[in-house]
Amino acid sequence: MRQHHRARLGTALALTLAMACAGCSTAPEGRSPENPGAAADSATTVTSCGRTLAFARPPERAVTLDQTSTETLLELGLQGRMVGTANLKTKVPDLYRDAYATVPVIAPKIATAEQLRSATPDFVVAGSADLYTGDRAGTREELGALKVPSFVSAVDCPERDGAGKSPFELLFSDYERLGAVFGVGERARALAEEQRAVVAKAGANVAGAARDGRPPSVVYLYSVFNGMPYVAGRTGLPHEMSRIVGARNAFDDVNEDWPEVSWEEVARRDPDFIVVGDLSERGRPGDSAVEKRAAMAADPLVSKLPAVRDNRIIVVPGIELDPSVRSVHALELLARGMKDLGHVR
Repeated sequence: MRQHHRARLGTALALTLAMACAGCSTAPEGRSPENPGAAADSATTVTSCGRTLAFARPPERAVTLDQTSTETLLELGLQGRMVGTANLKTKVPDLYRDAYATVPVIAPKIATAEQLRSATPDFVVAGSADLYTGDRAGTREELGALKVPSFVSAVDCPERDGAGKSPFELLFSDYERLGAVFGVGERARALAEEQRAVVAKAGANVAGAARDGRPPSVVYLYSVFNGMPYVAGRTGLPHEMSRIVGARNAFDDVNEDWPEVSWEEVARRDPDFIVVGDLSERGRPGDSAVEKRAAMAADPLVSKLPAVRDNRIIVVPGIELDPSVRSVHALELLARGMKDLGHVR
């Protein structure tokens, strides 16, 4: 029954896309912030997580499956060529609010194949490969069979899209490849260079961060769920942020992005300072910075840590701790906070 249902969805999607294709040969106004008169036959080919994506012309009906991808396209000025977004975790920042309001929301949470089909996309963009599954938006194979290219952030696919590159460089390569696809390469390159400068500035005082021959240690507290802390492991972006600013992720021996640990383990690691991700707008219990501070103060062991007792805590927007166009802002806050705490001369 499940396979039959998927087959019907795929057939319906093919028919809907075929009908949509007949009606979208004329580009919308402002189709390219860089070159509004871009030629319709400007063919482009890029790779994404092991797949070659070919475009006869820039997409006109893009759908983003998560907030990361949504904000990247908005930053590139592409809202006029977006016909759907999904999976908004927090409010978009003021910078993108007006542009975001012009794009239909096809799903408040994770989009299904049927919801994606309703938008009749000619390009689908996601920050992670796990959004392309049969019980979500459909597999990349299914979308490929329907001639709908699917993009995955290089940060989620480093072994195929840039082995040896840092997470930030993988993120910047996303901008540049998406810029090539949409014909806004100059704007994408400018964004990447601007953010490279932020990364370089944040790392300028690395040598001054160490004390007594060792870098300061940090715990990143992302979430508190059912009373248990979720922290940054070695595979998430905060681990790279630590390296850039000359700190050491206290959970660098855990090979996960955001593992659940115990408060006892946090106390045992005894970090020099703590970064708290504020997810107030998501609204789940334990999401806000205030609640996380209260949880640490209430724990009999963690409350006695010097980092907690002496308020050596840096608060950053939680969503910026996951790879996105906003992550360099969290990096700036981290570098500034370390300086304020005396970890950088």
